[in-house]
Amino acid sequence: MFLDELSPIAQQLLSQPAAFLGGLASGLLRLNMTEDPVKSWLQQQGATPTAAAGTVNHNGSGPKSITID
Repeated sequence: MFLDELSPIAQQLLSQPAAFLGGLASGLLRLNMTEDPVKSWLQQQGATPTAAAGTVNHNGSGPKSITID
């Protein structure tokens, strides 16, 4: 059962090890892909850095704070 949950991670690791490990390292180091020097390096590589999910919310459909009495 536990191995079934890890199989998608293992498939991604085996199919694209450089991209997987790069994403893992950037997540562990908490690098922001939209700030320099990461942004300029990504642009030199031909990639387009995008905002991470949940960081930019223009339509107002994100989480709302509530008060519980």
